[in-house]
Order: sequence, then C-alpha cells, then structure tokens
Amino acid sequence: MLNLFLPNDQVNTVLEITPEFLKEKGIKGVITDLDNTLVAWDQPEATPEIIEWFKRLKEEGIDVTIMSNNSENRVSLFSEPLDIPFISKARKPMQTAFKRAKQTMGLPEEKIVVVGDQLLTDVFGGNRANLHTVLVVPIVKTDGFFTRINRKIERRLLKYFKKKGKLNWED
Repeated sequence: MLNLFLPNDQVNTVLEITPEFLKEKGIKGVITDLDNTLVAWDQPEATPEIIEWFKRLKEEGIDVTIMSNNSENRVSLFSEPLDIPFISKARKPMQTAFKRAKQTMGLPEEKIVVVGDQLLTDVFGGNRANLHTVLVVPIVKTDGFFTRINRKIERRLLKYFKKKGKLNWED
C-alpha cells in the first residue's frame, strides 16, 4: 500500500524532465501539476524558463496537460496564454481527472507521466492511475492551508522511504 506513494523518478525541477528523459522512457504525454511544480503557488504566470520548457516538449511532439486542484480561474489564467490544455478542480488523488486526461491525450497509460510536487495528490493519484510518476522538489517552502496539512504526512512518508533506501530526497 505505501508503495502507491513512491514515485518512479525524482528530480529537483521540471526543467530536468527533458524531451530526451521522456523519450528514453517511451513517454509521449505529460500530466503536470501547476502550483509549486511549474511555478510558485502564488505566481500567476509562467516564467521564461517554463515557457521554453513547454515549447521544447511541443517541438518534440510531447503532449502536455496541466492538472490542478486549484480553481478554474487560477489554472486558466496560467494555461490559456500558453495554449496548454488544463483540468482545474481536479480533486487529486481521485481518479476522474486522471481518466479524463488520459482520454483527452489518447495515449496508452505506459506513454504518460504525471509530474508533481506532492506525494499525497500527484504521485498517489498517478500511481493509482497506472501512470509513471515523477516527484519534483516544491519550488517554494510555503503552501496553502490544505497543502500544509498534506506536507506533514508527506514528510513522514519521505523519511520512511529514505530510511528504506527507496528514495533519495533532501529535506
């Protein structure tokens, strides 16, 4: 059961998830979280580096969908200028949004990766959906109210996985 919280890969930043990294794993679609994964949770727009990252993925034929538990207003203001499809109010780790993203992408499960900064929402939801998961170090140390609660549980899981040698994660 605890292995459902264990990511397949871990990186410091989404910028390490290059087209080459994805192609080595046979990935053709990325479902990515928004807040504290792509930008800080209180930053409304993409940084130049994130804009370039999206551009590189698109040029290499890799589909991207932004999936966030945040409001439609927050997610659309970020995604629409970039012409990136999105799912807001996703209610991760529940499976409805993951199923919708898979159907929209039209790719088999083994060709899709879920990228996010939280074990309890992104990794757990992605693993339950039979997708490859990549855990990213949160961009900032501050979080919204509910995320702070999740982080307390997450720290215990990270400590457990690190102790068992299953995860190489900096505190």
